[in-house]
Parts: sequence; structure tokens; C-alpha cells
Amino acid sequence: MSVLDNIMVGRHHLLKNNFLTGSLYWLTGARTEELAHRRKVEEIIDFLDLQSVRKATAGTLPYGLRKRVELARAMALEPNLILLDEPMAGMNFEEKEDMARYIVDLNEEFGMAVMMIEHDMGVVMDISHRVMVLDFGRKIAEGDPAAVLADPHVKRAYLGEEDEVLVDPDDTPAAESAA
Repeated sequence: MSVLDNIMVGRHHLLKNNFLTGSLYWLTGARTEELAHRRKVEEIIDFLDLQSVRKATAGTLPYGLRKRVELARAMALEPNLILLDEPMAGMNFEEKEDMARYIVDLNEEFGMAVMMIEHDMGVVMDISHRVMVLDFGRKIAEGDPAAVLADPHVKRAYLGEEDEVLVDPDDTPAAESAA
């Protein structure tokens, strides 16, 4: 399917006309309804900068563009809350920057709450209002990004911690004593 068709699929549940009324396309308002949905899809295409690939087959697009099409299809549903599972996975730096901007704008311009699972700590800390950190399925920290990043449990779980080496100053290593 084309990019445009993929996004229109996301609007399917919003269609009011059914098989019977849709068959009378010109008489029942189905045409007007379809045009209204197409206008919404055009807004999404403009927002995600997909104009140049609107007629392309979605499966043939580069990875970063396919991820944007997936986001567009989710946006077409018009949810109050959008759940994203690793939206930056497998992307290069430029694609990650673009996707981060789209996610922030999705929240600010469209008013959608965004909950995201992401392992790129830099991205999470840059775009999140609140962060929850899990370690093997157990919550170890929650709050604003700066506080969570400073949490010792988070540092230990994700950044590692150096083992302290305690050396008695009176003890000399075996190699030195043999000399």
C-alpha cells in the first residue's frame, strides 16, 4: 500500500458510513466524509514531512521514513495517549533528531500525551517531562529527568559503578617484594 493508503487505514475506525451507506457514495455524504478524512491525512503528511513519498509503496521506503509512516498511522487514530515502543531503534543520528522533534511537537501541537519505551538515554533525557527507570522489570526510579539521572540506583544499573579497591599501604605487591 502507498504511504497515503497506510495513513488512511488509521482513520478507518472514525468512518461513519458503512458498507450500505457507502455504496450510495454520492447520496449519503460518504464522499464528504472521505474528503474530510483526507484533509486530516494531508495535515499529518505535512506535519511529518512525507509529501515527497506520499504515493510510494510504504514497504520500499528507507527505515527512517517507514518509522515516520508508522507514527503517521498512529496519529491518524487521533488518540489522547500514544504509546511508542523504541521509536528511535535502528536510526542514525539525523533520523533520531527528526523523530525526537516530531514526538515533542506531537505533544505540544497536537496535545497527545506520549508514553515511550526507549533505551537511548540521551534521547529520553532530552525530550521527556517524566522518566521511569526499570531494572529487570522492577521500578528503581521515577521523576524528572535530571533527578532520575542523578539517582544512585540508576547509575549503578545503567552506567555501572567502579569497584573500590582497598589497599593496605603496608602491604606491597608480591612482584615488588621479590626484587
